[in-house]
Amino acid sequence: MIRQQLGQHDRYVFTFKGKPVLKAGGNAWKKALNRASISEFRWHDLRHTWASWHVQAGTPLNVLQELGGWSDYSMVLRYAHLAPEHLAEYANRIADSAHFAHTKQEGIKKPVALGS
Repeated sequence: MIRQQLGQHDRYVFTFKGKPVLKAGGNAWKKALNRASISEFRWHDLRHTWASWHVQAGTPLNVLQELGGWSDYSMVLRYAHLAPEHLAEYANRIADSAHFAHTKQEGIKKPVALGS
């Protein structure tokens, strides 16, 4: 469990016998995956999970870029689809604008003609 690693090292999350795991994908990694009955999982998948959780928790993409050390913003944009809620504010702007004002007349909504 990752929570068991909390406090085991002052800088690294993944340790083995008190020493940081500095190399991913080697024999130790493969043995750990086998012991956990996990197949087709790469060390780098943890980075994707971490970034996905950040976006889903509301971390702005520019902040995620800085936290993750991506130099190219297009790499961070891969995670944008995980938090579409930020688009709602902008989508509602046009719905709430005067251009779409309606008036009710006998139970039927009719568009109000606005000056152009």
